[in-house]
Amino acid sequence: MAASSNKSVEPTTRSRGRQPTFDRDEALETALDLFWRHGYDGVSIADLTKAIGIAAASLYHAFGSKADLYREVLHHYRSVRIGAKEIADAPSSYDAVRQMLDRGITAVTMPGKPLGCMVSSGMLMTSEENADLAAELKAIRTVSRKALERRIAHDVKEGVLPATTDAAALARFYMTVLQGLSVQALDGASAAELRLVAASALRAWPGAPSDLL
Repeated sequence: MAASSNKSVEPTTRSRGRQPTFDRDEALETALDLFWRHGYDGVSIADLTKAIGIAAASLYHAFGSKADLYREVLHHYRSVRIGAKEIADAPSSYDAVRQMLDRGITAVTMPGKPLGCMVSSGMLMTSEENADLAAELKAIRTVSRKALERRIAHDVKEGVLPATTDAAALARFYMTVLQGLSVQALDGASAAELRLVAASALRAWPGAPSDLL
């Protein structure tokens, strides 16, 4: 997980006297659990302050707003997923997809954690007032898809994949599979069951290697 250099924040409300400091990383983990389980719309400021154990003024001072806290939680969370740089640096686009699906399954079925993926399934349906935040999540998903598309296109250019390969369609197909894994995890599919799904999806790869998941 991404670490913060600011380990503690002191509340700014002085009328109640000096309050104990709190651990920022622990606060982020608590907020992560709430947002992950209940979604952005399902978590209130009161829920956050009660779970973290701080006053609302302290939360606003430390994180700015509920939306800003959600953004920081997403950054805290996204380290479990394969990023654009890892996709670009993978030995091949096939390896990138294989790793993406493998990491995705691990992320959506972690023991003791909520099921599903905050990025893949997050804010697909939300209120109009949170449309901007939903657009940011969509942009995160788009970045990953475009990175995969570029990696596939590179392999087509290098002759690793057939010249007839549609990089955009292939990238979208595997991103759809990735999002589907999150939904299936929410519906109760086990990691073993999801790995069978991923293996089936990998067989659709152009000239798929025999050493599948």
